[in-house]
Amino acid sequence: MHVLVVNFNLEGINHDQYSEACDELAGTFAAIPGLIAKVWLSDPDSNTYGGVYTFEDKAAFEAYQAGEVFAAVAGNPNFTNVTAKDFGILDGPTRVTRGVN
Repeated sequence: MHVLVVNFNLEGINHDQYSEACDELAGTFAAIPGLIAKVWLSDPDSNTYGGVYTFEDKAAFEAYQAGEVFAAVAGNPNFTNVTAKDFGILDGPTRVTRGVN
């Protein structure tokens, strides 16, 4: 498995507009090859949003990173202070805490 954590702030749209857009885009993310899950993050009080993506492997993450959906997120004019950090995982303890089947 491989994990990507993305965070950003909203600019030019509010929480409700962002939430509505996310509802519309969820299917696009669900169709990404190799994506096991995406958890959508929201902290309106600090204007911090983002996602935690779990991929089958690093190759699936790299394919996503090279694709149109990642480029659209990274280049969205309503997102500022965008950060994206990918991580490998520790298989043993992750399995114990039910992060891996």
